Formats: sequence, C-alpha cells, structure tokens
Amino acid sequence: MTNLLLPALILLSACSADKANNSTVNTIPLADSSKVLIVYLSRTNNTKAVAEMIHRKVGGKLTAIELQTPYPANYQATVQQVARENETGYLPPLKTIIDSIGKYEIIFIGFPTWGMQLPPPMKSFLSQYNLQNKTVIPFNTNGGYGIGNSFDKVKELCPNSTIPEGFTTRGGSERDGQLFVMEGTKLVSVEAELENWLKRIKVIE
Repeated sequence: MTNLLLPALILLSACSADKANNSTVNTIPLADSSKVLIVYLSRTNNTKAVAEMIHRKVGGKLTAIELQTPYPANYQATVQQVARENETGYLPPLKTIIDSIGKYEIIFIGFPTWGMQLPPPMKSFLSQYNLQNKTVIPFNTNGGYGIGNSFDKVKELCPNSTIPEGFTTRGGSERDGQLFVMEGTKLVSVEAELENWLKRIKVIE
C-alpha cells in the first residue's frame, strides 16, 4: 500500500509546488531583458523584495542605489537629514554608477515614500542620468500613507520619458518598529498584485 501511495503523493506535491510558483512559471517578458534596468533604493529591504520580484518576472539588470555617505542607522537622525535635504534641494552624491545607461530602454525605479516625497537619492539618480525617450516605470513601498507626491516628482524629473502607471504597496513602518514584512502570505499577495500590474502595463504576457 505504501509503495502505491508514494507516486501519488509525489504527484500531489509537485502540483502544489506548481500552484505556489504559478506567478513565476507563467510570465513571459515582452521586452528584451538586456534592455531592462531595475534600480531601487531600500532601507528596510521591502522595496528590495519588490525589485527582486520584478527581476524574476522580467529579467534585466538589478541595481541597488547606494550613497557615497550612507544615511545614519538611527531612524530619527535619517528623518531629520532627509527633511533638510528636501528643504534645500540637496542631492546626495551616489556611490552607485550605471555603466552605459544608453543601452537600456525600460528602467524600473523603486523607492520607499519618505516624508510623503521621492527620496533624495532617487532624485539624485534621475537628475544624474539622461532618461530621455526611455520608459521609466516607478514602483513604491510605503508605511501606509501612500505615494505622496513621489510619482508626480518622477514625471517632473523625466519630462521626455514615457511613464506608465506605477505600482505601490504597503511595506513596513520603521517609525513604528515594523521593518521587513515581505514574507509569508504578504509576499504571495504582493507578488500576485505586481504580476497583474506588469500585465496591465504590458511588460509581461
């Protein structure tokens, strides 16, 4: 009896695995992955997790934005520094360098909402590189207050780019001590929402 049940159990396990991974198995990128760049800024790794989801579905080059002088580890100190940068228009110098930006046609840019605005490092990136005639696709995680004016700022800094509908989802809330949340059922639901979005903007089939 045990020998007869074993193949059936293996088959059931395989089917369950297929269902769990269905969102990654059935996606077909519509763009040449060599022309896709995914750039992200992430402090508590929630935006990084979303960037990695996009990378699994679309391919391309995945790059984290790093600063020449990183922000303080202390949350409140970072909040104060970012507020000063936003008030003065200061653009923090980036450690990250993108080679041959011209070869990319689709550029995903991911970031958290900081002070209801686009984070200064992402402003630095968009100001440093010429993204004219490229498709710039924003994606965002936030602590529950939404995107603020961040997507509008992307449009302002990329006036000659094509900017489709962006993606946003609830991440952690460092202010409240809630850090990484992209795991378990949360991860599954966000990945499903993200796949639907990628299909809607015609990046995957």
